[in-house]
Amino acid sequence: MSVSKKKYIKVIGAKEHNLKDITVNIPKDSLTVITGPSGSGKSSLALDVLYNEGKRRYIESLSSYARQFLGLPKKAEVDSIEGLCPSIAIDQKTVGHNPRSTVGTITEIYDYMRVLFARIGRIYCPDCSMEIKSQSAENISKSIIELFRDKKITIAAPVARYKKGTFFNELEKLFNLGYYRFIIDDKKYSFKSLEEIKKLKLKKTERHNIDLLIDILEVKSEELSRIRESIDKAFELSNNLAKIIFQETEYLYSADRICLSCNSSFPELEPRLFSFNSPIGACKSCNGLGQYYYNDFEHEEHLENICKECNGKRLNKLALSVFVAGKNIYDLSKLSIINLFDFFNKLNLPKSELDVAKSLIKEIKSRISFLSDVGLQYLSLNRTANTLSGGEGQRIRLATQIGSYLSGVLYILDEPSIGLHQRDNDRLIKTLHKLRDLGNTLVVVEHDSDTMLNSDYIIDMGPEAGTLGGNIVAQGTVKEILNNAKSLTGAYLSGRKNIEVPQNLRQTKCFINFENAETNNLKNINVDFPLNVFCGISGVSGSGKSTLIMQELVPELNKILKDRLIGSKKIKNWPNIIKEVDNLIVITQAPIGRSSRSNPATYLGIFDEIRKLYAGLPESNIRGYKVGQFSFNVDKGRCSKCLGEGILVISMHFLSDVIIECDQCHGSRYSKETLDIKFKQKNISQVLDMTAREALEFFQAHASIAKRLKLLCDVGLDYIKLGQSSTTLSGGEAQRIKLANELSKRGSKTVYILDEPTTGLHSSDIEKLLKVLQALVDKGNTVIVIEHNLDVLKSVDYIIDLGKEGGDLGGDIVAKGTPRDISKVSDSYTGLYLKHLL
Repeated sequence: MSVSKKKYIKVIGAKEHNLKDITVNIPKDSLTVITGPSGSGKSSLALDVLYNEGKRRYIESLSSYARQFLGLPKKAEVDSIEGLCPSIAIDQKTVGHNPRSTVGTITEIYDYMRVLFARIGRIYCPDCSMEIKSQSAENISKSIIELFRDKKITIAAPVARYKKGTFFNELEKLFNLGYYRFIIDDKKYSFKSLEEIKKLKLKKTERHNIDLLIDILEVKSEELSRIRESIDKAFELSNNLAKIIFQETEYLYSADRICLSCNSSFPELEPRLFSFNSPIGACKSCNGLGQYYYNDFEHEEHLENICKECNGKRLNKLALSVFVAGKNIYDLSKLSIINLFDFFNKLNLPKSELDVAKSLIKEIKSRISFLSDVGLQYLSLNRTANTLSGGEGQRIRLATQIGSYLSGVLYILDEPSIGLHQRDNDRLIKTLHKLRDLGNTLVVVEHDSDTMLNSDYIIDMGPEAGTLGGNIVAQGTVKEILNNAKSLTGAYLSGRKNIEVPQNLRQTKCFINFENAETNNLKNINVDFPLNVFCGISGVSGSGKSTLIMQELVPELNKILKDRLIGSKKIKNWPNIIKEVDNLIVITQAPIGRSSRSNPATYLGIFDEIRKLYAGLPESNIRGYKVGQFSFNVDKGRCSKCLGEGILVISMHFLSDVIIECDQCHGSRYSKETLDIKFKQKNISQVLDMTAREALEFFQAHASIAKRLKLLCDVGLDYIKLGQSSTTLSGGEAQRIKLANELSKRGSKTVYILDEPTTGLHSSDIEKLLKVLQALVDKGNTVIVIEHNLDVLKSVDYIIDLGKEGGDLGGDIVAKGTPRDISKVSDSYTGLYLKHLL
């Protein structure tokens, strides 16, 4: 069906943030890309208007009981939206910082594998490696006599193991059968009446352990029949389980599985046994974390060590002793996605096991293939969530959504191509098309040219950033955008505008000779990093780029620069390097601050200068105001009601907190007395509300302030507000603020390392950024960028290309040299794409 015949989502009068009262029709059941320069209003339209309003309307349709747990989002600044459907945002926010969260748990693949192991797994004794067979009460009783002869033991039936519930009915039934002695949550009870059981009042939401005490005896050979009867009774009352309690130690026996060699018994397999988030399956030493954490008080650091009990595997010995086709669940979890798919593809099971497992295996393979389709074939299921990049996290959520097979949904994605090599882009685009073809509407905020060229509709925002943006410059099909003279995006897509390839490349006379890089998937490689040039580190996702730079080069280079006598085993020519390099600056996408009080002005030191300026005004001198008067972190000048936050958080107890603008300072953060002081008709709060571009013009006569503001504009952040909370900045924005901060410092002989600095940048912004980076190198510095963007890679002096694939098939140097050298290497995926550009 052509776009013209489709229904639309009609947005009328959107005024959120910098949007200029725009009206736009977005075709349903289509892939629409919203593009434009950074800060032009793309995310405001996609996330703040479409997603928030879609979510708000869906929540509004629920019952008042359900709404009390969800909270109602603030209504978007828009006159009306027609044809809106329930919306799901798949954005750049990380998938979580919980160390218990992994790729396997997020995608639910690990949950299916837990069920698989519980249903068809074979137990082998962790002590003697003998396969465990089921045993009778007779054999178990004989084993007990051998183990506990002349010792006093308690025989119990484990009625509940780590289960939620009140258990009143179960206890009442057992009491009526004549049983009255129990151990409940480690406390002994001897009930004399049902009234006592009623008074117990176990919490329904908490997990409980309940053992019914069947017999207490001293173990003798002549007591064999008594022991057997007690074991039989325990099996009858607790689903084939019996517990022997000797002193402070408990021994669990099962009618189904026992090791004849070690006299060890094994319980019935259940999915919880294979969960490191459950007390039943988790390693007791590290509680399922794989590491134990401790504080280095001297250096105020939070450190971690691998658990010696489970060796980082998170599970207890029993869980790791269950195998499917010779692999335990940890063995499978550490395989890359591509190798895991291969394992399940070749899995050959007996018919009896296959009948049980085929539906599980089908679901596992389906979800694995979705991860592979979005370019994540190099990840493993045990990779923790907090080590994933924003782009990886987003593509995991995208793969999970495809697996849910929903239709009639509005999916909003924020730059899903981030961190993805051009080679994997085709698969991502096919995935987006698959989601669309299920009957969904996709709105993608994106700068990637391949995604735009394969979309059904494009909305081009602009013409510039911040207050100069917020308009729709052009909209239509790909062909219409290519031919639209007003569209900056169309100009770059059609080739009318282009980032020029440098004619003259810099030559280096000195390399950092790095040897034996072997962390993660690196294959013990030797790498020569050039100095005094612009160097790109490329390769497909998961090939080892970040590992090589962040985990190998950076620590060693830091070590020799901090102590110039200590030396390095990996940097062989370190005595020469400390003569050539003075500093190392690593600029990542980590936030510039985690507090709402942190902002670009404070991070760059601009705010100190501005406060000094305001404190030096005649009116301030008359009133005796010092610099602290103009800080919203100090009692003197801030609003006394909101304490300089500008907002009030009202606790609603069982409802979600309500955030409102402070009614005393109206969001300005300051007291009325502080706001009375004005410079060029603007108070301190109004200055913090200025964009970098507006502030540059305002402070043109103040060199120290203007210099830093110009650098902020140079790196494409002219739309950022000086007082914008650091918690609202994207990873790419935070990185470029850090870059602007470093650029404000004079010096040469510095190695700058940047991790994907083009994140979130339009082609026009990349052109600006490249000028800044090239100027840094011209001053005698070295710039090393980990990058996929071809406009950057064609502009560098030297490339180190890793691969050939990701994960286990990566970790090698595929090619090195100039971009033209790389383009001639047939094994290099990067070279293949550079060849088309060069």
